[in-house]
Amino acid sequence: MAGISGLKVIVKKNKMKIVVLISILVLSVSCRNKEIKSVEKIDTSKETEEIISENKSKPDTSYTTDIPHIEDFQNEVMKEEDILFNGRLKKYFTLSEFETVFGQNDSIKLLLEEEPCYTIFENKDGSVDPEDKYLYKEGSRFENSKDKVAVDEFKFTKSNFVLFKGIRLDSSTSISDLQKIFPNATKNIGSMDVYKEGKVQVIQLREDENNVSDGHINIFIKNGKLYSMHWWYPC
Repeated sequence: MAGISGLKVIVKKNKMKIVVLISILVLSVSCRNKEIKSVEKIDTSKETEEIISENKSKPDTSYTTDIPHIEDFQNEVMKEEDILFNGRLKKYFTLSEFETVFGQNDSIKLLLEEEPCYTIFENKDGSVDPEDKYLYKEGSRFENSKDKVAVDEFKFTKSNFVLFKGIRLDSSTSISDLQKIFPNATKNIGSMDVYKEGKVQVIQLREDENNVSDGHINIFIKNGKLYSMHWWYPC
C-alpha cells in the first residue's frame, strides 16, 4: 500500500509539472503573438504616414480645368497693322497712293455737307477744315484732308479685297469662311438696317486686345457673302 501511495504522489507531481509547462508555453505563444501584432501595427502606421507624406509632396492639380478664360469669349480683334486694302495699302495713306491703287474717285462730298458726328482728321477742338471731304469709289468711302486719306467704309467688290494677316477676304468670302477666322464674333452675329442697303447681317470686331478703343469695326454680310466693313465710333 505504501508503494502505491508513493506512486500516486509521483504521478500527481508529474501532472503538475506538465500543467506548469503547458501554461508557460501558452503564455509564451500569447506574448509572441502580441509582439508580432504590435510590430505589424507599427509598420502599417509607418506605411500610412509615408503615403500621406508622399501625397503632400505632390502638387495639387485638382484646380486645373479646361474652362476658357473670359477673354476667350470676347469678339476677335482686327488691328489696323494687320490689314492691307487690295493687298497694298493700310488704313492711312496719301492722296497719290489712293489714286494709284483705287484710281480716280467717282464723286466727292464735303464733310460740312454730310455733318458726320465723328471724323478721322478732325482738329483738336473737334472742328473740321472746310476743305475736308469724302472720296467715293465703287461704293467705298474715304476721308480726305489735304494730302491725307483714310478708309472709312470699304465695300468688297470683284476688284476690292482685304488681306487680313495674309488671309484674303473678298466678295466671295462666306459666313462659314468667317467662322474659321472669327469664331466668337460670328457666334454673336446680328442684323442691322443700313441706309440704302436694307437689312444686312453684321459682326463686330474689336480694334485692340485691351479694349482701349471705344469704337469697333462692323463687318457686314449680305446674301451670305462678305459685303462691306466700317469703322464705328461713338459721337
